[in-house]
Amino acid sequence: MSEVKLQVFLLAENRLFREALTRLLNKKVDVRVVGADAFSAGVFERIAELRPDILLSDSKAISLSDLQIVPQLRKLLPGLKVVMIGMDPDHKLFLHAVQQGAVGYVLKDASAMEVAAAVRAVMNAQPQVKAPTARVKRELGLSRREQQLTNLISEGLTNKEIASQLNLSEQTVKNHVHRMLRKVGTTDRLVIVERWREARSAQYESPAVPVPKKPQGLRLGSA
Repeated sequence: MSEVKLQVFLLAENRLFREALTRLLNKKVDVRVVGADAFSAGVFERIAELRPDILLSDSKAISLSDLQIVPQLRKLLPGLKVVMIGMDPDHKLFLHAVQQGAVGYVLKDASAMEVAAAVRAVMNAQPQVKAPTARVKRELGLSRREQQLTNLISEGLTNKEIASQLNLSEQTVKNHVHRMLRKVGTTDRLVIVERWREARSAQYESPAVPVPKKPQGLRLGSA
């Protein structure tokens, strides 16, 4: 029986980039690129039809979609994981994509090996992320319930969606988030997610894909 491969759809505006990265990723024994395209009105339907595990999307495609790629695809494919490839210096665009549910980031100068490793990390990290840890409790003061909420926030869920999933009132969720913001010392819920991931990444050998401080240039020379 052949090994089950992680199925990837590559959404990028530059054709040479798509072809090069597709060729390099398909050399990996556990990764298969099922589709690659530039952004268009029909791309949502094509991705939904192919049902990939991972969407690799560049910043140009996210921008051309009026920032609707992540939320629309999450509705069509709730299990889809979105990983961004080398965002523009526009930090607001990056934060918006994360807020909408993007779960990983790959620098533009990453090799194909590093991109494949990021794909694996995003898939393999999901079961771990859901488990509350004593380390997060010790470092951030977040309770088991608050860690559970942080995980759902990291997936891009709104307070209303979190309330529905946990059978809580929306006001209860708001109260939890307010206490979490106070504990972490911030007014931005994305900072809670970032601190939570940092605390967890110290515990596991294969942490979630890190958020870079300085996007760099494209490199596709390594396999």
